[in-house]
Amino acid sequence: MAQKKYDGVIEVVRYAPEGKISEVRIYERRGPTFSDRVLISRMELLQRLRAGKKFGVGKREEFMASTFKVSNDVRLAGSRGQEVIVAGGTKSTERDDLQGVPLF
Repeated sequence: MAQKKYDGVIEVVRYAPEGKISEVRIYERRGPTFSDRVLISRMELLQRLRAGKKFGVGKREEFMASTFKVSNDVRLAGSRGQEVIVAGGTKSTERDDLQGVPLF
C-alpha cells in the first residue's frame, strides 16, 4: 500500500496558556525530500491548512533521511474564522489539540 504524501510533519508543539497552539516544530516538504526542523506559528500553520496542505503528526526515523513514522493526520475543525487545529480522533471544537504530540 502506498504511503500518504504530506506537505509537512509536526514533531513537537507549544501551547499558549489559553489552549491555542503557540508554535510547532515541523519538517517541511521541499520537492522529493524534507527540510531541517522549522518553527512556525499557529497563524502560519492555519494558513497552510486552509490552503489545502496536508500535515501529519510524527517523528523522523533515525538514519533514514526523509522517512517518517506518522501517527495521525492534522485537520481543521469548527467554523471558518473560529477553527481549531486537531489531530487524530479529537472532536474538540473549543481548543487546539494535537493528540500524541510531545510538548517543547
